[in-house]
Amino acid sequence: MSELTDLYQEMILDHNRNPRNFQELAGANRILEGFNPLCGDRLKIFIKSDGPAILEISFLGSGCALSKASSSLMTIAVKGKSREEVQGLYEKFHAMVTGQKKKEDLGKLNVFSGVSEFPVRVKCATLPWHTLLAALEGKDETVSTEAPEEALHSGTGFADERGGG
Repeated sequence: MSELTDLYQEMILDHNRNPRNFQELAGANRILEGFNPLCGDRLKIFIKSDGPAILEISFLGSGCALSKASSSLMTIAVKGKSREEVQGLYEKFHAMVTGQKKKEDLGKLNVFSGVSEFPVRVKCATLPWHTLLAALEGKDETVSTEAPEEALHSGTGFADERGGG
């Protein structure tokens, strides 16, 4: 294994063991749950926004190291961003973890670049993103990785993600 791969693995394990923004957010005006039944990942995203921008974001939940680390790093990456900026980050992240692009300019989110080598884990890494985007769209039903694409938020369904957890 390369030193970079080792560093990425260590960062994922650190964010799994010590997730950032892992708490209920008082005053959240958007709350939504996500579920990956194939892996057992369950999470709840809490967002405090002023309309166009995410002022605060946090999450609670349990699941595999990838889903928890992805949730943790996502909350750091999207704080202060607009819905359009979040959508752009998601599209780059999704392209990277599905192998459509090798690496993107995503800062610490690049630790998930190796997920594309394990298609069965893509849903674990993207569940928090799908849940966040659905919450920003005002959805109130639990996001499931196994829901039909039309039941998910517009244009970012799980239909193009293979495997489970």
